[in-house]
Amino acid sequence: MRHIPSSDTAHAGVLPFEEALIPTADDFDRSRWLYVPDHYSEYRYLLGTRGQCPLICIGINPSTAVPDRLDNTLKSAERIALHNGYDSFIMFNVYAQRATDPDDMERNLNPVLHKENMKAFSWLLSRFSSAPDLWAAWGAIIEKRPYLPGCVLDMAEIGRHCGARWFTAGPRSKAGHPHHPLYLKKDAPLDPFDDLTDYLHMLEERFRR
Repeated sequence: MRHIPSSDTAHAGVLPFEEALIPTADDFDRSRWLYVPDHYSEYRYLLGTRGQCPLICIGINPSTAVPDRLDNTLKSAERIALHNGYDSFIMFNVYAQRATDPDDMERNLNPVLHKENMKAFSWLLSRFSSAPDLWAAWGAIIEKRPYLPGCVLDMAEIGRHCGARWFTAGPRSKAGHPHHPLYLKKDAPLDPFDDLTDYLHMLEERFRR
């Protein structure tokens, strides 16, 4: 299954995150899954399993995955989370627009969608008593749009206030990009991503040239 955006998100409309939390569907087990909005749409804020100690995987943008029908990237993310001692995983994305091919993402950032996505990120990180663990897993796809590094910088600031710890899994590329989950072994360990901010500023500078 492929998802090609039907229009840019400004024209499609964006449900505020607080409203997206309100249940509207009953076709999946809410005691097992966190899925916001809880129906298929042009964007997705959150998808993952519920637990006390989740690994929050950060990709670029959502594709077609829904509860009980994960794509291969999310299946890999879940396996690596469980192998590293977490009891659950949550997929969050730098930009919330669904597009199976990142080349189909909208060319310009929709500030409304980004704002609501950051509300979702803040809400997610505030749910846990201990410092959240964030797995940077976007690969070189972050170069697809110039607005993406700035989105992650906003996430880094939110994470800083929550004491979040950032990690990568697998070798980073020559350009410094964290490895994408899809081709990682299930026993891939997590490594600290202490130079996240420097890496993001480097990307922003590259886009300005």
